[in-house]
Amino acid sequence: MTINGGISFWYATDKTADQPPRAPLTGDTTADVVIVGGGYTGLWTAYYLKRAAPGLRVTVLEQKFCGYGASGRNGGWLYNGIAGRDRYARLHGHQAAQRLQQAMNDTVTEVIDVTAEEGIDADIHRGGVLEVARTPAQLTRLKAFHAAELAFGESDRELYDAPTTRAHINVADAVGSSWTPHGARIHPLKLVKGLAAACERLGVVIHESTPVTEITPRRAITPYGTIRAPHVLRCTEGFTAALKGQKRSWLPMNSSMIVTAPLPPSTWSELNWSDAATLGDMAHAYMYAQRTADDRIAIGGRGVPYRYGSRTDNDGRTQPATIEALTNLLTSFFPVLAGTEITHAWSGVLGVPRDWCATVTLDRTTGLGWAGGYVGSGVATANLAARTLRDLVLGDSTDLTTLPWVNHRVRRWEPEPFRWLGVQALYAAYREADRREAATHAPTTTPLARLADRISGRH
Repeated sequence: MTINGGISFWYATDKTADQPPRAPLTGDTTADVVIVGGGYTGLWTAYYLKRAAPGLRVTVLEQKFCGYGASGRNGGWLYNGIAGRDRYARLHGHQAAQRLQQAMNDTVTEVIDVTAEEGIDADIHRGGVLEVARTPAQLTRLKAFHAAELAFGESDRELYDAPTTRAHINVADAVGSSWTPHGARIHPLKLVKGLAAACERLGVVIHESTPVTEITPRRAITPYGTIRAPHVLRCTEGFTAALKGQKRSWLPMNSSMIVTAPLPPSTWSELNWSDAATLGDMAHAYMYAQRTADDRIAIGGRGVPYRYGSRTDNDGRTQPATIEALTNLLTSFFPVLAGTEITHAWSGVLGVPRDWCATVTLDRTTGLGWAGGYVGSGVATANLAARTLRDLVLGDSTDLTTLPWVNHRVRRWEPEPFRWLGVQALYAAYREADRREAATHAPTTTPLARLADRISGRH
């Protein structure tokens, strides 16, 4: 029977799950920097601040436990994608966006190097990212995507035809793919737990079971006390809507995953999936997958994309229909897996700004800062955001603080019920567009998807 929920597969199989939680806040106090959110963004920010300025008093407040959100539920893609790059190119010029892309390329190496330096075993394997096309329309988008990546300086990216694609990963109906070396498979929970421990070794104070209800200039307010600090940094990503005044800032988009039982060597040989590259596709309602360190396939995609009123789940449970849809997607990609046991299913939320652009911001007059809106590309982006927040807080002018996503302003999402109706309609349109493209084999993107892109703000 499939275990549904339990936060994620990563948590359900965690051998250190019985460790006691960190103590909550117990009263009013002060710090130099307060970070709200104990996921990748918050922990990386605390880590880099203490490395740069050991004397800083840095406190992290986490409503549940570190990694409860997307940092402990994601698909384990450490890669160089960043939300909003094309828009930043239009706003600030191609060269500025190219610098942002190069920073993301470098970030993959940065994370790998720091985890090695800190002794964090996160099952990292740098096999790159293979993105496949399975219909003529997807192939057209793939070639345009590949050309765009080359134009942004990714000269080591490779374009494969159908036979070469299947030699890398034997995806059914694959007609082509694009591969980048700037990607790695990780175990999300091992990374977040190792990072939290590294922060504490540096002297960062982490309070778990401490929900922040409101952030105001130089104050983070909780039911157990208020922390005052010159800088208060919001690192809450998909859970931002729960904070007072932030209901329409970032939309909490749902994504769901399933994972198979461990597969035997004969199956892996048939799949040709030997180098543990992470796998994605060019569908409008796209998928993402990895080969885990214990030889499972973890695969994810959209289920119910959004809950009314920006609500989030409690324990990662997802709908039975979503488990069935993801299982069908798995066997569509890999028919040999028909009948394979699905051991775990779960879901989580990611932060989506109205213009689909990730941002890093610090308001020097109020001391308030934030980072997020990663739209599902947060494993590496959170690290770049954290190093940027470090430089902004310390008042340093660096190559990072002049990147085009710094201090970018985004308009708020529409109020309910328009927000819910719009998201449901958009993802219904994307699913229908994928169905039409698969049925017609037309070489161009269906007009329905192009319309949905314009309305959603994705392009």
